[in-house]
Amino acid sequence: MTTFKSTQPTDHKKKVVIKLGGSMLAGLNEVFFRQLKKIRKTSEVIIIHGGGPAINEALKKAAVQSTIIEGIRVTDEAAISIVAQTLIGQVNPMLVGQLNQSGIQAIGLNGQDGQLLACDYLNQPLYHFVGEIQQVHVKLLEDLLAMDFLPVVACIGADSEGQLLNINGDTVASAIALAFEADELLFVTDVDGVKIEGQAIDQTSKPQIDEWIEAGHIYGGMIPKVEAATNCVLAGVPAVKIVGANLQGTTIIGEKVLQ
Repeated sequence: MTTFKSTQPTDHKKKVVIKLGGSMLAGLNEVFFRQLKKIRKTSEVIIIHGGGPAINEALKKAAVQSTIIEGIRVTDEAAISIVAQTLIGQVNPMLVGQLNQSGIQAIGLNGQDGQLLACDYLNQPLYHFVGEIQQVHVKLLEDLLAMDFLPVVACIGADSEGQLLNINGDTVASAIALAFEADELLFVTDVDGVKIEGQAIDQTSKPQIDEWIEAGHIYGGMIPKVEAATNCVLAGVPAVKIVGANLQGTTIIGEKVLQ
């Protein structure tokens, strides 16, 4: 994957990417916005969001069937317009509005805007209109950050002919974090990090997580959360956090950081 690199001078602010799952969007509270404002005082922040529950509801209302294969939504011709309309026309402006109302200057984007996420088909016979990111237009994000905007990115990309493509939210978060050279990627979930036998874990690594999963200490809905986080660490993001609405939780670090 390649990037459009920025030529503007960089300051020494920390770089943070925050991924909001669709299930969290309806539950954001004043604690989240207060913590986000605090982070933005010392960090450049980009938000990536999904919209699973809203998409499911819209597909159901339209009587369009949708299946998930290995965490990826199969998005046929009937589904892609509904997915794009829901993310771009409903979920993204709702989140941007909440941020603006809380006093944070936010601007909504999708992958087609300014060729932010240039894509090809991931596996057209299997997934249909699902994208694989080829390029991230980093300078667009950096220019918005320089103007003190908070970019809020919906997980929709486009191919060279302008065809909209659905993209897995974790994939978008990882790709943007890597292209942005982020110091941290935060997955905001409905839990405040990883707990093992009731004890909160501040920091861990993939080998330790694998052991906890095998031993049954990590189970149920926490497994896909830690797997998404460790996949991003393996991709090269220095530190990935699983956090709650207070933006505090468990940090998963890569081997390079451990060395």
